[in-house]
Amino acid sequence: MAQKIASEALVQRLIDWGVDTVFGLPGDGINGIMEGLRRHSGQIRFVLVHHEEAAAFMATAHAKATGKIGVCLATSGPGGIHLLNGLYDAKLDHAPVLAITGTQETSVLGTGYQQEVALDKLYADVAEYNMVISNPVQIPAVTDQAIRTAYARRGVCHITVPNDIQVADAGADPWQHVAPASAPETAAVYTDPPGTPAESDLRRLAGFLNEGKKTAILAGAGALHARKELLAVAEALDAPIVKTLPGKAAVPDDSPYTTGGIGLLGTKPSEDLMDEIDTLFLVGTNFPYTKHLPAAGRTAQVEADPVRAGARVPTSLPVVGDAKQTLAALLPRLDRRAERPLLAKYQRESAAWREKMASLEDSGRDPIAPQYLMAAVSELAGDDAVLTCDSGTIATWAARHWTIRGDRRFYLSGNLATMAPGLPYAIGIQHAFPDRQVIAFVGDGGFSMLMAEFLTAIQHRLPVKIVICNNSSLGQILWEQMVLGYPEHGIRYTEPFADYASFATANGALGVKVSKPDELKDAIRRALDHPGPAIVDANVNPDEPPMPGKVSYDQAKKFATAFLRGQPHRATIATTLLKDRIQQLRGS
Repeated sequence: MAQKIASEALVQRLIDWGVDTVFGLPGDGINGIMEGLRRHSGQIRFVLVHHEEAAAFMATAHAKATGKIGVCLATSGPGGIHLLNGLYDAKLDHAPVLAITGTQETSVLGTGYQQEVALDKLYADVAEYNMVISNPVQIPAVTDQAIRTAYARRGVCHITVPNDIQVADAGADPWQHVAPASAPETAAVYTDPPGTPAESDLRRLAGFLNEGKKTAILAGAGALHARKELLAVAEALDAPIVKTLPGKAAVPDDSPYTTGGIGLLGTKPSEDLMDEIDTLFLVGTNFPYTKHLPAAGRTAQVEADPVRAGARVPTSLPVVGDAKQTLAALLPRLDRRAERPLLAKYQRESAAWREKMASLEDSGRDPIAPQYLMAAVSELAGDDAVLTCDSGTIATWAARHWTIRGDRRFYLSGNLATMAPGLPYAIGIQHAFPDRQVIAFVGDGGFSMLMAEFLTAIQHRLPVKIVICNNSSLGQILWEQMVLGYPEHGIRYTEPFADYASFATANGALGVKVSKPDELKDAIRRALDHPGPAIVDANVNPDEPPMPGKVSYDQAKKFATAFLRGQPHRATIATTLLKDRIQQLRGS
């Protein structure tokens, strides 16, 4: 039997922590770690990807969807550099991820050897814990420390292992000890801190909320596991629930207790509600777009991280605790409202808003309306489907036309808002939940960045469904330029529209190209029914603007200025806006 090498100690420690999947790309800087994975392949699987950035996205999505540590692996130098975008996604969305990299052997470190990059220094900003292994006996304790830190601080941790250490004897301790200590013997155990606030904090919070006359709840990703408690508190306080985009699945979209999203991708009822309330209750959110929150008023917050409590807006009463546990303990202390006028008012407004959104889901529009594309996916997908989404205009269509019902989930790059995670997110989540329907809703810009990962889905026989909202442009930037008062520039790709369906077909998967609205639902049904990976590539109207829920005077003025300055597609944009307005009037 081969002698146990140090990399096996690393792999075994991952297994002890319950890690069953590592996403990565091999290289000569991690051949020893790859051998450790090979020797333990019956207990832990290595998912071979096509780009390290995607491996980090997959680990991030795995962590977001399961709550367990996500692990990605890259070689020294350029491989480790490639991980960074996905790792920053994890950092900014507070997902526990462990990045493992290799580096040059210790005898040449610091000499400018080929591919020598000080990854520990490069990762200094992204990582909560960041360590270079210099002795094989460090590995178990350092791995424990890294994973515990990732869980405790909800972020990224990094271990880099020199080539020669990777293949050294697992128990080697080659140097004389001069300190009065030896390598600690730690355990693969993490204990969550108490999630219920102190009794005094709960009393103060209940009193504060009971005094509110018009209260709204803003729920974020930190409240995704607290649906029952959110709805109960909303009912007790006559408090409509507004949802951040990462918190979209916190409560169902058709619930009578929610006004939907907030911000540029949100709803008009949510904007109106923020203008009316005197009390705001933030639950599991660190919402950054504070211009969409009340300028003044009473604010309370439940936040798991003491650093983020009260960090965005003046907060009268920040309370540190888990959203689910805190709301459950709070509920018996609340004074239940006999009348619910605020909920009743915003139930009417939300119903009217949903009718307007439904009016834009027009199957008769040619070219295809992106709202209709997203609505068709939402209609035909299962009640436990998971939707992943890229950043850009498609996030607007998903926010407004992907309906959370049943046990549906929704994931995207929230705070980094980077392009291209939708496809690797779907792959990472499909690995975690092989029996669930996983759909990636992506733009052509984001898909083209990491489209090779569709080959990863094919090669690993993952039945992910990719729906491409193909407008042959970088749509979000188009509208951002116009809202600044500038005509668009450098954001449209030369026609014809790319055919990504043929890429799927050429590699043995299902690919369907759709250019007419009457073809759309049949194409989506085919993809959802297909037992393997599938792409639906739909050409949509590139001149459909993702309008804010409530358009300000300044936004309208800047939009008009872009027209006056020579916006090249002003005729088709104006026509689309007119059609949208007519359909909304019909739906009202």
